[in-house]
Amino acid sequence: MSNTLAGKIALITGASRGIGRAIALKLGAAGCDVAANYYNSHDEAESLCAEIRAMGRRAYAIQGNVGNPESVEEIFAEFSRQFPRLDILVSNAASGVLKPALEMSLKHWRWCLETNALALNLLAQGAVPLMAPGGRIIAISSLGANRAIPGYAFVGASKAALEALVRSLGQELGPRGIRVNAVSAGVVDTDALRFFPNREQLLSSFSDRAPAGPVLRPEDVAGAVYLLCLPEAGMITGHTLVVDGGFSISG
Repeated sequence: MSNTLAGKIALITGASRGIGRAIALKLGAAGCDVAANYYNSHDEAESLCAEIRAMGRRAYAIQGNVGNPESVEEIFAEFSRQFPRLDILVSNAASGVLKPALEMSLKHWRWCLETNALALNLLAQGAVPLMAPGGRIIAISSLGANRAIPGYAFVGASKAALEALVRSLGQELGPRGIRVNAVSAGVVDTDALRFFPNREQLLSSFSDRAPAGPVLRPEDVAGAVYLLCLPEAGMITGHTLVVDGGFSISG
């Protein structure tokens, strides 16, 4: 895999931990220079960048809130001070409120939709002027976009909106040579999963039902992102690639 994406420049949001960190390391190992966006995990983002620099790549940490238009503008202003262009954008940062739908408020709705779905559009608006034909925009979704998961109603709705936006952006940006796709991850045991009250049940259900194996790692999701960045994926756009070990086809 070494240097298969040599010379490419990637911006990954929510890169300091979990799936985002795995994606940043994967793309760095493939030859990319990396801008690692983080919200409040400065030390972890700097540690990630140190690992990527040790591979011989450029890496730079950029703080910002991807659901806030002014903050996204600042992210791209700082990005442009460090890098001459953008080849790969990975919209990974996510947040949400885990409660039954009947207990949710307008504030909860806005938080979920702005952080998880609107962010992709804000990032695309900043990224496209920096991208040449061959550029890639990849959003990280989840199975909650099309499956009912207890306490996941608003987050699931935001992920469904995210996947719909991926299709529209794929259509709009296709003539520019920019491909837009989503990677939908199954149950990955990251820090984020610890906020789920039914975490153990989710992990157990995945282990029992996933025919490809009992454990899904952040590196498995990163591998799918990497595949969509390759030149061979140039005719894939507006698609959601499911990485769940076959969980969603079982039972």
